[in-house]
Amino acid sequence: MKTEFREENQNYVMTFEGRLDTPSSLQVERDMQVLYNCEGHDIILDCTNLEYITSSGMRLFLDLLKVAKSKGSKCTIVGLNDEIYAIFDEVGFINLFDIRQTL
Repeated sequence: MKTEFREENQNYVMTFEGRLDTPSSLQVERDMQVLYNCEGHDIILDCTNLEYITSSGMRLFLDLLKVAKSKGSKCTIVGLNDEIYAIFDEVGFINLFDIRQTL
């Protein structure tokens, strides 16, 4: 699992590449800590190259959403593949996050 953080147009953007599963979630959680200081910035989670996500990865997204909302920031997820979108739909994440196809 590979992540990359950047600032773009006053947004915090993190890209995910590979499989966000239980073994990789500990490192990804550390990588995502920079997003928790989001006051004044909206967050974009670019999942264009995310191949797979487990419940532990989804928990990381949900925890981030809670922090972002508490700081007045918006959290958008872009580029979900069909399988991950179906999972997010099934568990109700599409009602919690702003989900888009592209940046």
